[in-house]
Amino acid sequence: MKVFTTGDGRRLSYADHGTGPVLLCLAGLTRNMDDFEPVVAFASDRARVIRLDARGRGASEHDPDYHNYNIMRESMDVVELLDHLGLERVAVLGTSRGGLLAMMLAVSHPERLAGVMLNDIGPEIDSAGLAAIMSYLGRAPRFQTLEEAAAGLPALMGRDFPGFSQDGWQHYARRLWREGDRGLELRYDPALRQAVETQASAGPVPDLWPMFMALDGVPLALLRGANSNILSLKTAAKMQALRPDMIYSTVANRGHVPFLDEPEAHDVLTRFLDVLDG
Repeated sequence: MKVFTTGDGRRLSYADHGTGPVLLCLAGLTRNMDDFEPVVAFASDRARVIRLDARGRGASEHDPDYHNYNIMRESMDVVELLDHLGLERVAVLGTSRGGLLAMMLAVSHPERLAGVMLNDIGPEIDSAGLAAIMSYLGRAPRFQTLEEAAAGLPALMGRDFPGFSQDGWQHYARRLWREGDRGLELRYDPALRQAVETQASAGPVPDLWPMFMALDGVPLALLRGANSNILSLKTAAKMQALRPDMIYSTVANRGHVPFLDEPEAHDVLTRFLDVLDG
């Protein structure tokens, strides 16, 4: 793991594995670079996989001002990482919020994008999914140990992820939480909740379709969980209609989000990298 410092003084962590076309992995709202371990295992023999912990997540420094947990500032962090590494253009694999960052870059710095793969995110976000996120965002885990969490997660999430293995739940729990003296702890700044609430109180979510359309001309791929409560089938179909060239697949037995170790994920990622190589 490596560290760089942003223009406003935050120390952010990233990892860098493999060689080939650069694939920058950006995680979801509360998630971290560990979510992309399957991508490193699958693709680092043909791509340079760079994984970033966004400010306030994973091993990156928390921001003393929670207002800086926003799409604009976090997209600037991405650009500053590219400048730090001397990279002119990269492909981005964005999961959930990471995909929103990719679309923001398409508006603010289109010259830095060589391609975008979106993991269960689009320009319309279902309200049911947002409500589900707010039910846990910034709140202490209900479990005391990772073992207890792995045993309890199927009851909480099994409807959207049927048939997921116990070993898989153990990996999921480890990526989500860490064990502390008083039980499990969040691997992100709880102040993210205040940031989201403050932004929501400022008014309705702006129209994100222009951000999606800014990806015109950029190689594009989309992966959707069949049981997703964030990216609806209707929105995915509209994205496909607007971008008939978009590589697209739905992952069976997955909600928000696919874990990127599924055969469907491997197929989409392979086809996406093929386009980048071509």
